[in-house]
Amino acid sequence: MLDIRLLRDQPDLVKERLAGRDPVWAASIDEVLACDMERRRLETETQRLQAERKSTSKEIGVRKKQGEDTSEVEATVRGIGDQINELGRQATEAEEKQRQLLLGIPNLPHPDCPVGQDENANPEIKQWGEKPSFDFEPVDHVELAHRLGLIDFERGAKVAGSGFLVLTGPGARLQRAALNFMLNLQSDEHGYTEINPPYLIRRECMTGTGQLPKFEDDMYGLEENQMFLAPTAEVPVTNLRREELLAHTELPVAYAAYSPCFRREAGSAGKVSRGMIRVHQFDKVEMVRITRAEDSYQQLEQMLTHAETVLQRLGLHYRVIELCTGDLGFGAAKTYDIEVWAPGHGGYLEVSSVSNFEDYQARRMQLRYKDAEGKNRMCHTLNGSGLAMPRLFVALIESGQQPDGSVRLPEPLHAAMGCECLTPVQG
Repeated sequence: MLDIRLLRDQPDLVKERLAGRDPVWAASIDEVLACDMERRRLETETQRLQAERKSTSKEIGVRKKQGEDTSEVEATVRGIGDQINELGRQATEAEEKQRQLLLGIPNLPHPDCPVGQDENANPEIKQWGEKPSFDFEPVDHVELAHRLGLIDFERGAKVAGSGFLVLTGPGARLQRAALNFMLNLQSDEHGYTEINPPYLIRRECMTGTGQLPKFEDDMYGLEENQMFLAPTAEVPVTNLRREELLAHTELPVAYAAYSPCFRREAGSAGKVSRGMIRVHQFDKVEMVRITRAEDSYQQLEQMLTHAETVLQRLGLHYRVIELCTGDLGFGAAKTYDIEVWAPGHGGYLEVSSVSNFEDYQARRMQLRYKDAEGKNRMCHTLNGSGLAMPRLFVALIESGQQPDGSVRLPEPLHAAMGCECLTPVQG
């Protein structure tokens, strides 16, 4: 969440930065500040009454020594105590209201973030490789999956409903091979510590990384929404260090984790959903870094190259775009999206978002570090997909399709797959 001190000291700056997302947030800042002012007024009045009660209580002792009746003064002290209790209740309510308001306000975009309203304003930063060319009309992954016996869409829906699928035979093996390749790359070559996290997550952890309260409808909850299925490994992995005070020499912390991801996609009506492009359960390798404040943007660029390396090793054409202010994720200050080319789909598919959250998540989690001068500071947190299935799966089979209906696999997957090509099933 945003630092309340920043809102108090520079409200116009905060409103200006948030206006790049949506001008509606200016009213929320005013509401937070009004709540904050009322909370502080209540605390000041409480302190005044406490001083008055202390002074009046001393008068009781003086009167008793003089043999005077103290019942009236004692009644006054009790009345002041009742007022203090009521003000305390009101202050607690105001503090909780302020906290909930702050939890509902997104992060400030980085000052250099391109300004725009939606994805149409996202500038392309770079491209890598060439789009594959074919001397035949390429088909999409749904047709390829049917020919090659990779996915059973119908039985997935029979078991769990629309938006779920079953990988079968070589399809299941390809998924496993790709996930292992990505995990090994990030841990063996890029220095990430591999984590196998829980897939059930407590409510406070979901709040810590920003999924709650705003995106609760997109989550799969249980136990009256006190526990949730992981929407991404970002959540359990980043929360591993919640409420900790790290030494600056421990940083950066770098984790990589596989997890299945569960999302209702409640806000995705009308988006591309054919086949496995948009589903409610998918697998992903996630990278998380916890850094010193002054290092986080250098770490962001490094994480981007780590995600790109996956596609480069697999020989897949992709582009990198930077998200504009209006398209940024709720908690992110700056984000790069990596989009891989899927020829059968005829377009790019997002397979990674690499984001710097600065201290936005850390403040929600109370994740701090002690700097070289001994001062406690909020960590900066970053995460990025390295990469997300199943869109990578789509790009792999669509890019490798051959005239005879087979699919040539990238060399890094040959050993795990035990073959160089996937061939059509007979019958």
